[in-house]
Amino acid sequence: MPVTIIIPTLNEEYALPRTLRMLHGLYPAPVEILVADGGSTDKTRTIVKEWQPIIPNLHLIECPDTGRACQMNRAVEQATGSLLCFLHADTNLPDDALAVIAQTLMNQKIAAGGFISIMRGPLQTRWLTSFHNYIKSYYAPLLFRPYLFFAKGARLLFGDQVIFCRREQFLACGGYRDDLPIMEEADLLLKLIRFGRIRQVNRLVESSDRRVAKWGFWRANATFLTIGFLWGIGVSPERLKRFYSDIR
Repeated sequence: MPVTIIIPTLNEEYALPRTLRMLHGLYPAPVEILVADGGSTDKTRTIVKEWQPIIPNLHLIECPDTGRACQMNRAVEQATGSLLCFLHADTNLPDDALAVIAQTLMNQKIAAGGFISIMRGPLQTRWLTSFHNYIKSYYAPLLFRPYLFFAKGARLLFGDQVIFCRREQFLACGGYRDDLPIMEEADLLLKLIRFGRIRQVNRLVESSDRRVAKWGFWRANATFLTIGFLWGIGVSPERLKRFYSDIR
């Protein structure tokens, strides 16, 4: 089952080289890696072009609009893999991640999935934040979408947990909403739930702690909790984006 990896980028010159080194070591390899750039003003696009001789199936898609949702949608339009893996530029996968994805989606009762994300920095691992993000994947849908939690197996997963699904079902449900500036993954999963359960596989991925490092532990975790709660009670993503400023 061929997998297309899609990476939305905007000024990711510091995180992207490490991620590309990791992707070069995946086995099995993806059918393609699509970097959907939203108008970076740093060296992001140059880095992708420098890596293309090393990773021949690495492609740069220059998107006219900025926003993870629309960038990922543009990449899906060009994807050839039957399975899609949406990867943040600062997140690293285990070397057998694509085998895990393919094996998980062999079960037709599962529509989409994600991994357990461990947030780490150069000298430390954010264990408490990582643990809270893990349990939030369960308690948020339990509190705010109890019917979907019990009857449909809903889980609330985020981009740093590496969302994956079938391309056919992604397109059938309309994909990401281009106009969502935040919580686009949650919106997608609520649409995909009609095709089957959402599975959080018992494997780890590593994501950068750069937001916690910049904001500090208390502010970052309070912001994560506030956004999740307000989204659950119906506050619009446009209003929620005010709490979640860009840190690059």
